[in-house]
Amino acid sequence: MNKSIIFGCGTALITPFTKKGEVDYITYSNLVIRQIINGIDFLVVLGTTGESACLNFEEKIKLIKITIDVVEKKIPIYVGVGSNCTYDTIKIIKKLDNMPIDGYLVVTPYYNKPTQVGLYNHFQMIAENTQKSIIMYNIPARTGVNLSADTCIKLTEIKNIIAIKEASNNYIQVVDIIKRTNANNFAVLAGNDNEILSLIASGARGIISAVSNVIPQEMSILTNKLLKNDIKTAQKIFYQYIDFFNSCFLETNPIPIKAIMHEIGLIENILRTPLYPAHKDTISILKQDIKNLNLF
Repeated sequence: MNKSIIFGCGTALITPFTKKGEVDYITYSNLVIRQIINGIDFLVVLGTTGESACLNFEEKIKLIKITIDVVEKKIPIYVGVGSNCTYDTIKIIKKLDNMPIDGYLVVTPYYNKPTQVGLYNHFQMIAENTQKSIIMYNIPARTGVNLSADTCIKLTEIKNIIAIKEASNNYIQVVDIIKRTNANNFAVLAGNDNEILSLIASGARGIISAVSNVIPQEMSILTNKLLKNDIKTAQKIFYQYIDFFNSCFLETNPIPIKAIMHEIGLIENILRTPLYPAHKDTISILKQDIKNLNLF
């Protein structure tokens, strides 16, 4: 399996809701179209940004099917399937494996706090139960456990584990993974928008972005410039948007993302409890960002 197949800017799609709290499938379809038109390289459905933990199985299946229908194989589709139970994750994969998707985003198990041996076994068992590609997802701030560089390196030996989305905020760890996986063509993807410049400049192959829900074209261009080693142009774009990146994470993702998408007329500002719409102070900052950047 070619482990270089994933690169560029991927969007971790939000899930829009109606004022009644139901999934807004029509708006979701339009958002997927908007991503494709604006040059995004691949899509991630049902990630953290998509509030997947608060969606039922029927809603998830419908969102996946809509994505497949709208994308029409123009770009790759990856589906978030991670849970804190290895067997449940495998069970979900078995139900999705016949669908025309490219692979799965699998987060480290949360709450259980497994050891590194447990983490290795978790990903190994999942990879053994599918022929599709696996992107590991390391985000200790949410899961309470860190996938170490050594464990990640060992897991890259498994043929269908092709990448890791790294959101550990540990630059030394991420660079260590990049350095030690360069020879076997494993993809490290930035997991935090404000780290895109440093990580791709250090050898990461792209990003799975939340901010690209709002500015897909700009994030696509920025990623492309970085991957082509046009650092001067990339720096100019990055520093233009860095304050906006930070504003989009003033509260738990996707609270600010949804707030600003509402302000620019893309969605209703509705989240599933226990998440709650952004505080007025956050919205005030986001409105100023819209004005400063002349967004929409």
